[in-house]
Amino acid sequence: MEVSLQAALEALADPIRRQIVRELADVPDWTRPCGTFTHLPVAKSTLSHHFTVLRNVGLLEQRDEGARRLNRLRRPEFDARFPGLLPLVLAEEHPKSSEHPKR
Repeated sequence: MEVSLQAALEALADPIRRQIVRELADVPDWTRPCGTFTHLPVAKSTLSHHFTVLRNVGLLEQRDEGARRLNRLRRPEFDARFPGLLPLVLAEEHPKSSEHPKR
């Protein structure tokens, strides 16, 4: 993984992306489709952008299964590159959805 610490921090700076990461950490790999994140207070196109950012920094892997796009948190790989960073994100208190304006 050739991602800089700066890029990883920028990706994790957004509260919506941190929420996506926390939710993926709570489920087995390849069990959570993108379409199940509709509760997040952003437009579908913005949500797609957030998935792209997470994928580009190596934190997320996606695969298509029929009409669904399934996700896997690349926790071991990310932990090897940035030890201790992901546990900080996962330990963060879950923010209230009302704190995030619709984007």
